[in-house]
Amino acid sequence: MAETRVALFVTCLVDLFRPSVGFAALELLKRSGVSVSVPTAQTCCGQPAYNSGDRETATELARRMVALFEPFDYVVAPSGSCAAMLRCHYPGLFAGDSEMAERARAVAEKTWELTAFMVDVLGIAGVDSSLAARVTYHDACSGLRELGVRRQPRELLETVAGLELAELEGAETCCGFGGTFCVKYPEISTRMVREKAKNIEASGAELVLAGDLGCLLNIAGYLRRQGSKVAVRHVAEVLAGKLDAPPIGAPRGGDR
Repeated sequence: MAETRVALFVTCLVDLFRPSVGFAALELLKRSGVSVSVPTAQTCCGQPAYNSGDRETATELARRMVALFEPFDYVVAPSGSCAAMLRCHYPGLFAGDSEMAERARAVAEKTWELTAFMVDVLGIAGVDSSLAARVTYHDACSGLRELGVRRQPRELLETVAGLELAELEGAETCCGFGGTFCVKYPEISTRMVREKAKNIEASGAELVLAGDLGCLLNIAGYLRRQGSKVAVRHVAEVLAGKLDAPPIGAPRGGDR
């Protein structure tokens, strides 16, 4: 029986700001027994351009990514928003090109967010990692609303030895990042992340997790500016037991 061939779509934010998330995702996929490749020609998926109304740039990037990922059985990303861009929006970019639209649809149908792929496709029921900490979880908007990612990360986190999962009030409420939203509407965005941070502190957790790095950077930045002791990490790092990198937003050269 042929091996399942998976392309890891690293994403821009992971590549530029948090490579440890990419390595954690790679480790989780390797442990699952699939054959994993990280195509070096991958670029931005086009989401920033798409959200800003620049369909020409988004379509050109999508065309390249579709061709890159076509040979694989699955495309997996440690990001709900980037996975949702491929899965939910790529086919529509080629509405006037039936051949390209079908190719984009084929790639879309095999694209998954990391924890959903592990649980729903591979049937993984648990992970071999440990962390003695009280943890809470923020549901990033795109993963939750476009891909239905909610129970999957929680099911996996419940199998991490020593971990206590405390549900976050307003876990499904946007943190205010929203890609370009935080740039266009900074005052509204700040109010939203302020409320998110208040709920995180109220949970009593010492660590907050999510599956989308944009949200995590936004939350970590606000918590750090407020002098909070709550640490911030991507869920893949905890599931893989890859905690060598300092928490997101931690001062350089120091761990918290």
